[in-house]
Amino acid sequence: MTLMELLAAAMLGGMCLPVSYLLVVTIAAYRFKKPIAPDTPPLHLGVLIPAHNEASEIGKTIQAVLASDYPSDRLTVMVVADNCNDRTAEEARMAGAQVFERRDPAHPGKGQALDWFLSRCKDRYRRLDGIVIIDADVAIDRLCLREISTSLSRPDVQVVQAYNGVSNPRAGWRPALCDAAFNVFNHLRMAGAMHLAGTVVLKGLGMGFRTSVLLRYGWPAHSIVEDQEFTLMLLGDGIRVHYNPDAVVRSEMVTGGDRAAGQRSRWEGGRFALIRRMAPMLFRRWIARRDSRFLHALCELTLPPLSLLVLATGLTTISTALWLPQWLRLVAMQWLVLAGYVASGQIQRRASLSTWLYLVAAPFFVLWKIPLYLKMVIGSQLLDWSRTSREGDVNKTIAP
Repeated sequence: MTLMELLAAAMLGGMCLPVSYLLVVTIAAYRFKKPIAPDTPPLHLGVLIPAHNEASEIGKTIQAVLASDYPSDRLTVMVVADNCNDRTAEEARMAGAQVFERRDPAHPGKGQALDWFLSRCKDRYRRLDGIVIIDADVAIDRLCLREISTSLSRPDVQVVQAYNGVSNPRAGWRPALCDAAFNVFNHLRMAGAMHLAGTVVLKGLGMGFRTSVLLRYGWPAHSIVEDQEFTLMLLGDGIRVHYNPDAVVRSEMVTGGDRAAGQRSRWEGGRFALIRRMAPMLFRRWIARRDSRFLHALCELTLPPLSLLVLATGLTTISTALWLPQWLRLVAMQWLVLAGYVASGQIQRRASLSTWLYLVAAPFFVLWKIPLYLKMVIGSQLLDWSRTSREGDVNKTIAP
């Protein structure tokens, strides 16, 4: 066997592992069923919103929370205005929230802001039954809080994660493909994880906690992917994160290439840094404890983004066709698994027709992301908490 044939065989074999995992997760997602809701009164919930220079969005978000299908006397909205130099605090107070202002320019970050409030302001939230954390710019479904309350009322649930979707999927091909990706990553993978391992990964917003958990931990994770980091800490202590697909929050995805690139670089650059730090620990704990949850967490953490998987499968197809054409059927099966994985996410979340149609633009999305991955490999990335400009900001600034 020649060197090129060996390399082609290595690529083909290497792709079998992640694709096989996705096949198992896809099948498991179809077997997931949300537990029957207990007949309990609504919990007294606090909605905690960390905000950095969100004056244009915070009022609308608070109003949406207060307009939820949830008893107003069982609901408290709290905003942490973190290192703001705009009217975020004033707008939040006018909208009906309790506001806590933090000034610490030397230690910025969403995780740091949450930890500051949860550690220093315990008297302001310890009497609540549960706390829901959302971002300052999300659209929250009217039934979201009721669903989270129902989940946290179950005696076996201490932490619950809502479904995170896209609020503007019809705004262009990038938001539409993000919608398709969220249907897969934020639902199918979550549903599959719940069936396989009984726990999922926190997603940064739409997170519900029993108050006792946050009184114990605060928010000890301070990286740009603090949600995933905190998930792994909880897993190490035996605390599972449950998934409720009927609790829904949605975020706006940007349409401009420059803005989307900055957003993606922060997300994925932070994730790669977390892999380097946490993957060895998860592997050691899986070996020591023989607990499949650590193996599943390791797989979830290290599984490449879908764009990279598609790109790698494309390169594998080329190398196999050139040097191992007898194995092309195996490559075709890998493509079928990836297609079924993506389609299943759309089916399970009942994606709109426009999202299905925009999937034809997926190759352009993959090509657009190649330079981002190259920059992550050869250069440093911005990994701090910075506000991504949104579509509503276009009229206020020079268009990119």
